[in-house]
Amino acid sequence: MTTRILSPLTLVSGGSRGLGLGISEVLLGRGESVVAFSRRPSEDTDRLAKQYGGRFHFLTGDLADVPALQKLVKTVERDIGPITGLVNNAGMTFEQLLVLQPEEAIHRVLDVNLTGTLMLTREVTKHMMVRRFGRIVTISSVTGIRGYKGTAPYSAVKAGLLGMTRALARELGGRNITVNAVCPGYMETDMVHDMNPKQLKQIVRRTPLGRPGQVEDVSGVVAFLLSDDARFVSGQTLTVDGGLTC
Repeated sequence: MTTRILSPLTLVSGGSRGLGLGISEVLLGRGESVVAFSRRPSEDTDRLAKQYGGRFHFLTGDLADVPALQKLVKTVERDIGPITGLVNNAGMTFEQLLVLQPEEAIHRVLDVNLTGTLMLTREVTKHMMVRRFGRIVTISSVTGIRGYKGTAPYSAVKAGLLGMTRALARELGGRNITVNAVCPGYMETDMVHDMNPKQLKQIVRRTPLGRPGQVEDVSGVVAFLLSDDARFVSGQTLTVDGGLTC
């Protein structure tokens, strides 16, 4: 039986708010260490730094800046510790009919959500492969499974992340690295605050559990996939949407 030989240290992209922040809090509550990064800190990241001291670190980083990502991973490995877990959570959306979307908005969604995630994962797995241990969890979306009006680029990259997950599970399994994805449904986070209330109401009505998701509904699932309890789970997509896509 394979056992964890390193002290858990998870790198969480987009960890300053929303789901990334919630995942960080769950892991910290389990006694693990977390390095979160995003483009800017928040009051919550300051709070976690004070509350958990040396077990929580926040760094600034942008998924669209590949050289900065490479430097960030090297900094964590050198100054904080070996990365045993990676949560690819950071992302952005721009909702509009594709024919109306500006070219620069499409490129930004692709660069951040897909290219940036691929490059970050590449940099982290270089170290995991040497140590022959790692847990990778990528946050996709139900839009990557079903697709929704006005989300063509976002749906495309979220579906692409599922393909990345399956391919990497095969590439990295021999090095004792598991790779999984989680597809949340619509959650009460900043990403749905600008959604048309009528559209959100329709989504809730179609959800068997009758409500949008909460951060806590998803963060525990991610924590499970990072744990030793999930050591034989790889290449899988767990959909956490209250039954919306069933």
